[in-house]
Amino acid sequence: MIFSYPGTLLIALSSKHFARSFLLLLLSANLAFAQGGHPTPSPPPPGAKSTQCTNRPIPQLEDITAKTGITFKHTSDPAKRYIVESMSGGVIVFDYDRDGWPDIYFTNAPSVEMALKGQKAPGALYHNNHDGTFTDVTEKSGLHSPCFAMGGAVGDYDNDGWPDLYLTCFGGNALYHNNGDGTFTDVTVKAGVADGRWSTGAAFGDYDGDGFLDLMVTNYVDFHLDDLPGFGKAPNCKYRGIDVQCGPRGLRGAGDALFHNNGNGTFTDVSKAAGVSDPHGYYGLGIVWADFNNTGRPDIYIANDSTPKFLYKNLGNGKFQDIGLESGTAVSEDGSEQASMGIAIGDYLHTGRPSLYVTNFSDENDSLYRNDGNWNFTDVSYASGVAPPSLPFVKWGTAFVDLDNDGWVDLITVTGHVYPQVDSLPSGATYREPKLLRMNQKNGNFCVVTDQAGPALLQKRVSRGLAVADLFNDGNMDIVVGDIDGAPMILKNHGVDGRHWVSFELAGTKSNRLAIGARIKVIAGGMTQTDEIHSG
Repeated sequence: MIFSYPGTLLIALSSKHFARSFLLLLLSANLAFAQGGHPTPSPPPPGAKSTQCTNRPIPQLEDITAKTGITFKHTSDPAKRYIVESMSGGVIVFDYDRDGWPDIYFTNAPSVEMALKGQKAPGALYHNNHDGTFTDVTEKSGLHSPCFAMGGAVGDYDNDGWPDLYLTCFGGNALYHNNGDGTFTDVTVKAGVADGRWSTGAAFGDYDGDGFLDLMVTNYVDFHLDDLPGFGKAPNCKYRGIDVQCGPRGLRGAGDALFHNNGNGTFTDVSKAAGVSDPHGYYGLGIVWADFNNTGRPDIYIANDSTPKFLYKNLGNGKFQDIGLESGTAVSEDGSEQASMGIAIGDYLHTGRPSLYVTNFSDENDSLYRNDGNWNFTDVSYASGVAPPSLPFVKWGTAFVDLDNDGWVDLITVTGHVYPQVDSLPSGATYREPKLLRMNQKNGNFCVVTDQAGPALLQKRVSRGLAVADLFNDGNMDIVVGDIDGAPMILKNHGVDGRHWVSFELAGTKSNRLAIGARIKVIAGGMTQTDEIHSG
């Protein structure tokens, strides 16, 4: 999941950089869990690559959280006895007041014990002060009525020019209308988009081209506070012989929802009619709308936990067809289901076609699906070098983003286990994990620079959400990380000297005002860079 402020693209010029939509809001929507009964990972194929970067400047990422004035801390039970407590930690970056500087919203969730007592855990909205600091404006904004929040999405659903906020939650979602004066109004009931299940991911996209943003929501498992699964009480509540939280295997999936925008401030649930309701109940997490085959119509890709992923082809008549298996994007290279969570989308090869990167559980490599055109994707996870360094960790939020302004998108991923109990295992697995940074080598391969980009990435944390944006309007894409049970991280990108960039702010006229789904192509420095505005 990924965003910053919709409608804005940052692109590098001269022979350096690529366009990265500010819309990167990798939420906890990009989550997943793998538990007992998971298949044994296949050994790496012959010739698998894992390389360190040499002879190139590496952008330094500095943890400046303490300097920003951001004091938010995520709330939950550190024992994580229930699967719902291992979620949340979403990050949403968007320019809610349209002053040209990206602001930040952090989602929050209570522990199960708190929820049973009726206690809540509010999220927080921070306004960008334009000087490297942020101010907590949660109370003033009206975003102080918390749900059991996971992640969310940004979109101007009524085309009034102001970005609205949708939060995915356990037990009922929330849509906040941006009033244009720094405040928001909860319009969930009026709009008809509460859902009521355990929602994890969401994204706005205009699938029928009527100029109004529709809303796709992924749901996880059928979970109820009055019927809690016992900790460690069943085979699906074990991990390598120790007692852990139960699920997702052994629990019912919740199905997904597509809400059609009626153009009058309300939505209609068209999930079944459109063919995207997920009747088999897969465990939905990450989601993105994107035009994968250059038809001018946005398609849908969904990362499912422990079950095959969906690629819904937009048929242009209000219906979708799942072509995940046929396209090569539903399972791993060896045909295995994976515990998938986060999604990154980007043209890392400069082909004009968006490829997919999907994060997975530990002992499952992350998946890089190269878009070969005509609805054909090739799993190049090992061939590209992204697979080996990902194997030990539980991976969540991720993004294609050009961190050194050389014109080629790189890969950033945050990690963190779901079971605090792994610290007791002799295997060396830990609950807190470092981040992963890989640079694009411009030949289809990536090299690892996690230990070369400054000490911040090596800090072991329990991270979930990730967003990228140029927080300081200096042309360098910065990183915001959402952790559970603790404070977030603001990573300032110091960039590479001598590189150039340009920023575009897009506004729809006949299309939706935030230009979600719009594509921009820049030809400069002997290369052609292409990017698309995404939400969610």
